[in-house]
Amino acid sequence: MTVNVLGISGSPRRHGNTETLLDAVLEGAREAGAEVEKIVLRPLEYASCQGCNVCHRTGVCVLKDDLTEVFEKIENADVIVLASPIYSMGITAEAKGLIDRAQYLWARKFILKNLYYAPDHTRRHKGIFVSTAGLGWENVFDAAFPAITAFFNTTGFEYWDNVIANDLDRYGGITRHPTALTEAREKGRDVVNLLAGQQEPEDAKP
Repeated sequence: MTVNVLGISGSPRRHGNTETLLDAVLEGAREAGAEVEKIVLRPLEYASCQGCNVCHRTGVCVLKDDLTEVFEKIENADVIVLASPIYSMGITAEAKGLIDRAQYLWARKFILKNLYYAPDHTRRHKGIFVSTAGLGWENVFDAAFPAITAFFNTTGFEYWDNVIANDLDRYGGITRHPTALTEAREKGRDVVNLLAGQQEPEDAKP
C-alpha cells in the first residue's frame, strides 16, 4: 500500500528557507516510495474563520473556497508535513488561517460528537511540523507548537516529529546549514518506512 504524503507550505515567501526544508522532507519521502504532493497556501484564495459557529450545529464550514479542496486532501493523506517559518515568534498568517478553518472538525469531534478517530487510525497517520527561524534562541519555536498540536489532533494525525532549524541569520540561510537538509530528507524517509512497516501486518491478514 502506497503512503500518501501531503506537504503544506505556509510561508508567504516562495522557495525560501522553510519551503526548501519542506522540499527536503518530501524528497526523502519520495525516495522511500511515497506518493507526494505539495500545496502552497500563499497563492490560494481563502478566508479565515469568521467565528460564526454554524459548524457547531451542522458540522460543516459555511466558507467554500480553495481550502475546501485542501481539507479533502488532508482527509486522504497518511502524512501531513505542515511548514511555517517563525514570524514575530509565531506561525504565519497563512498557516494560522488553515488551522483555524479546521474548527468544523473540532465541532464534529467535541460538540456534535459524530467524528471519532480510533487510536489505530491516529497511529497510522503522522504529522510533521517544519519550521525555520533567523534567531538563534532555543525557545524561538515554542509559541508555534500549541497551534500545530491542535491542528494535528483535530485532523486525526499523531504529532510525530519536528524538522526545525534556527539561527539561520548566522548561517546565511538553510542551504548553508551543516545538517538541516540532510536530516530533513532522513525524516521524510523514516516516516514513510515506519508507516509502510505498520501497514504490512494488516495487508497480510486474510
